[in-house]
Amino acid sequence: QVQLVQSGGGLVQAGGSLRLSCAASGSILSINAMGWDRQAPGKRREVVAQITSGGRTNYADSVKGRFTISRDNANNTVYLKMNSLKPEDTAVYYCLSDITTPWGSLTNFWGQGTQVTVSS
Repeated sequence: QVQLVQSGGGLVQAGGSLRLSCAASGSILSINAMGWDRQAPGKRREVVAQITSGGRTNYADSVKGRFTISRDNANNTVYLKMNSLKPEDTAVYYCLSDITTPWGSLTNFWGQGTQVTVSS
């Protein structure tokens, strides 16, 4: 069994910062790409940031220069540092991972989601 457990998030004023964490645990042979998506009420889910096992990153245009994704491969953890937060960043943030287990691959395996609310 594999789990992705998210932490962080909460309420912050515009211009503030938050850090999200997501730790994978269980029967894991390897983790390939990891990333973060978000979904705001009434809006489509969107990719926020992605990071490969080698550390290559990709960001949505809306967060470039403000958000930083990183990962700790030794601890199967991915982070999202969010600076200069805006009210439009308000959403439920989901961690995703591509995980290889002894029984096969899990693609875009989701965490439980965490609420980020940015007040104006």
